[in-house]
Amino acid sequence: MIKRPHQHMADINITNLVDVVLVLLIIFMITAPMLQSGIDVNLPKTRAAAQDELGEGVVLTIDQKGGIFIDDVWVRLPDFEKQLDIVMRNKNTSSVYIRADSGVVYAAVVDVVARLKDVGIEYLGLVTSPVENGNSKR
Repeated sequence: MIKRPHQHMADINITNLVDVVLVLLIIFMITAPMLQSGIDVNLPKTRAAAQDELGEGVVLTIDQKGGIFIDDVWVRLPDFEKQLDIVMRNKNTSSVYIRADSGVVYAAVVDVVARLKDVGIEYLGLVTSPVENGNSKR
């Protein structure tokens, strides 16, 4: 039996790699806008310095119609405390950030804050958007 020397292929076949990369690129292009989705609210503007990033906590949104959303999931007011407790246990947090539309009636926000205090929330933050050019509407 004669042994033949093995010859190695000097060219790298990257066709499969290019196919996978293009498929991943298309998937990320389609899903990236969905990651930014959420409840559309017109946040009140303030001069106070805004945090760059929300910490680990539950985001509570109140839209212009007064609908309450816990982490982008609509919740009925009678079930609010129960659902909030479930979400907070799943996230293992005691922080809540309120994103309320600037057109929401003040009493609705105060009612939600009172319910949060009754539940025993330790940390409560109000999310706002920064004032542009130092001008604020009053």
